[in-house]
Amino acid sequence: MGWLAPLRRPPRCSSSEWYHEHQVRCLSAAPWGIWVRGRPTWPPLVWKGLGGWTECGVLDCRTCFDEALAKVKRIQFPAGFQWGAATAAFQIEGAADADGKSASIWDRFVAQPGRIRDGSHAKVACDHYRRYREDLDLMAALGMGAYRFSVSWPRVIRAPTRRENPAGLDFYDRLVDGLLERGITPFLTLYHWDLPWFEQEQGGWGSRETVWRFADYAEVVARRLGDRVQHWVTVNEPLTVVTAGYLSGDHAPGRRNLMLALRVVHHLLLAHGAALQRVRDRVPAAQIGPALNLFPVVARTRADLRLAERIDRLVNRLFVDPILTGRYPAFLQRILSLFGWTLRPGDLELIAQPIDFIGVNHYARIIIERGVLPWLSVRLARSPDPHASHTDMDWEIFPRGLLDTLTWLRERYGNPPVFVTENGAAFHDRVEADGRVRDASRREFLEAYLFMLNRAIAGGSDVRGYFVWSLLDNFEWALGLSKRFGLIHVDYESQKRTLKASADWYASVCRTGGFALSESVYLALLASALNEPEPSEAHA
Repeated sequence: MGWLAPLRRPPRCSSSEWYHEHQVRCLSAAPWGIWVRGRPTWPPLVWKGLGGWTECGVLDCRTCFDEALAKVKRIQFPAGFQWGAATAAFQIEGAADADGKSASIWDRFVAQPGRIRDGSHAKVACDHYRRYREDLDLMAALGMGAYRFSVSWPRVIRAPTRRENPAGLDFYDRLVDGLLERGITPFLTLYHWDLPWFEQEQGGWGSRETVWRFADYAEVVARRLGDRVQHWVTVNEPLTVVTAGYLSGDHAPGRRNLMLALRVVHHLLLAHGAALQRVRDRVPAAQIGPALNLFPVVARTRADLRLAERIDRLVNRLFVDPILTGRYPAFLQRILSLFGWTLRPGDLELIAQPIDFIGVNHYARIIIERGVLPWLSVRLARSPDPHASHTDMDWEIFPRGLLDTLTWLRERYGNPPVFVTENGAAFHDRVEADGRVRDASRREFLEAYLFMLNRAIAGGSDVRGYFVWSLLDNFEWALGLSKRFGLIHVDYESQKRTLKASADWYASVCRTGGFALSESVYLALLASALNEPEPSEAHA
């Protein structure tokens, strides 16, 4: 089953007490409302606790289990729901200096020794720039109705003149036309981290001037593609840009400076607003929004609850609040005032212009605990469940996190329209001797997360589409070519594409708008619901 989380009986708790408690907890935690009976018969789920192996039954017989599973067997999504996959230009295109493309901050970052874990580069990556027609045919064969891609800013704007690069724009012309010819709706991302190196030399995102250069670039793209592209993402995961690019230094441009990071937060938000304005002027009917990485924040212990609330404001509300409410969280305003930094008139109005959707990128939850230093010392903790499974990125597999995130958006911000713009998992996939890639773990991952997405919709969340990350195995930033997220396996030497088993399963979902819940995933979801932490340890 890959990630089945066994049920655990607390120490010093009798069998009858444990079964009664977990019947109640399962009924309250399991969003699908299945009646669970606790008797130590079938199916056995085992937990290796201090006392050794314990068998725990959750349903009293196979017949009862089958009846329970039948109630949720077919998971169906609303008519018109968009199904697709997502990529990013730098991660798949290759052709690093072809047809007048300028260098990006990532081109320079990758060239620095020691920056990329496996020593690889993205000069070729998936060679999508030359093989895009093959990739479009694969999307069509999989029945995808939508494709989220990014435009490479340094491919379409020349440095240092900042003039348009016709060859770069021609590529995206052909890409969009190819999508439409195959009945696939393009979702265009304007910024997925590949800032032109020339703009970095002028101050990069630490300079307010970069905001207006980005707006100029957005206008160029909108003028060229706006007659065919109706869905636009302004900026992708600004939180990652800030934390990895300007705090830890693990991503381009590799800086570690708190004051600079705070400026970058504000300038990325301004860039979102300025680009939205330019695209809206050119394409009045466009659907526009940002793509934000959002996570449930979980306190490891009761003592860490207040700390979890602070972290929640920092990682989730830092970008959502200004965009949807027109103000920064109060704590950030206090921090900015301590550094003597004030907002300019009109900034928040530009940031908070009406959007058409929020893109949600979701991969995992954050579990935090207090470090050994004062309250500013925070560290990420492992899951409290010793049986929790993880992806090849060492991210916990916790499907309920997607439901929690979407519920939080609905309840806190008035249920904005949402596209799940990224969700996926890296696993150690390989092509077997018979030429197939049997990635059962990815299929189970997708099945479980889509089940929770369906529950969010049933609960009232206005979710309109879902994009798997990713279409292809690709260059995973600082981790190089070592992590495989794709539905399609890529042999980087030969560039051969091989559909994985998960791609076949997802193709059925795209065509039918739903799927049959498998027994293994049903059991895993059931066990996960029973193993939920107490409310004092849940989402802050």
